Amino acid sequence: MRRALRLARRGLGCTSPNPTVGALLVQRGRIIGRGWHRRAGQPHAEIEALRDAARRGHDARGATLYVTLEPCSTHGRTPPCTDAILAAGIRRVVAGATDPNPRHAGRGFALLRRAGVEVIEGVLAEECAALNEPFNHWIVHRTPFVTVKAAMTLDGKIATARGESKWITGPAARAHAMKLRFAADAVLVGINTILADDPSLTVRSPAPPDGGRVLKPVRRIVLDALARTPLTARVVSDAHRALTTIVVSERAPQRRVAALSRHVRVLTAPLTPPAHATAHPPRIDLRWLLERLGAEEVTSLLVEGGGEVNASFLFSGLAHRVAFYYAPKILGGRDARKAVAGPGARDWKEILPLRQIRWRRLGEDLLLTARLDAPAAAV
Repeated sequence: MRRALRLARRGLGCTSPNPTVGALLVQRGRIIGRGWHRRAGQPHAEIEALRDAARRGHDARGATLYVTLEPCSTHGRTPPCTDAILAAGIRRVVAGATDPNPRHAGRGFALLRRAGVEVIEGVLAEECAALNEPFNHWIVHRTPFVTVKAAMTLDGKIATARGESKWITGPAARAHAMKLRFAADAVLVGINTILADDPSLTVRSPAPPDGGRVLKPVRRIVLDALARTPLTARVVSDAHRALTTIVVSERAPQRRVAALSRHVRVLTAPLTPPAHATAHPPRIDLRWLLERLGAEEVTSLLVEGGGEVNASFLFSGLAHRVAFYYAPKILGGRDARKAVAGPGARDWKEILPLRQIRWRRLGEDLLLTARLDAPAAAV
């Protein structure tokens, strides 16, 4: 199963809105076929393993299939894998995670068992499920799994008071952050980041393609309630502008909205509920936006906004994970820009607790990854 997991990881960042899956065929103690899901619409891992075995001249009849996720039993972009498993005469299926879709969970296992196939499930289940954390959330809630990412000094600053920020972290941390971007379906920033840094928000230096892995495009989302994004901004004028969505509000001047619409997609979103609708500058209703992105099959969203955008996702209960990179530097200054700004917690009860905390050394920098407990009312 660990080998199947390694195969599955080759598809990370390429299979959305499908999960990443790896599979191995074993016969008389020998691996006769390997496969992983490479891209949505292409064969699933089980089919790839069967085809690999056939190319090598092996008959899979009587073999054991090791697969990281319960085989699908319904028609989607491709036929059910359970049909192919039965047709190949596989004797035993050893699976990791159960299908997270409540409508399908356990159906594949039950179908195989009724046909006389021995099924062993739950092998390295936690590791197999963690591999598809964003997909597992999206398939149940139909909203993206949200990760808030920031690179900061030890005192939590992301830029000087004048907006200078390059480079806070070192090459190893920046390379790791680019892998996070590669694995996401979309990256989101606020208008202040566009005005201050004019980022490209592209995948500039991903891990080398592995086993035929194809670099997928990453959507770029800009929160810009008043349509202030310059037409000269990279996200509007570069070769990838078709991947850009500027999210504006009804308060945005129509002349600016029309100008942006000639270059990129512009989405008009409602403002936050009435209690906050008079805020200045106006704030996009993030819950509405996540529901819209989920309907467009965005399963994972990487928030790389400034302190205000980061705080909006974190304190509204819409973020599921943080990825904070800490450089061994101290910036100081009451006016320096913070990684998490906003009004903050009003008392100790509102402080956001983190769980599943992991620290990792990246060169001279440290990476903290952790989960947040979203409120029951959060999407």
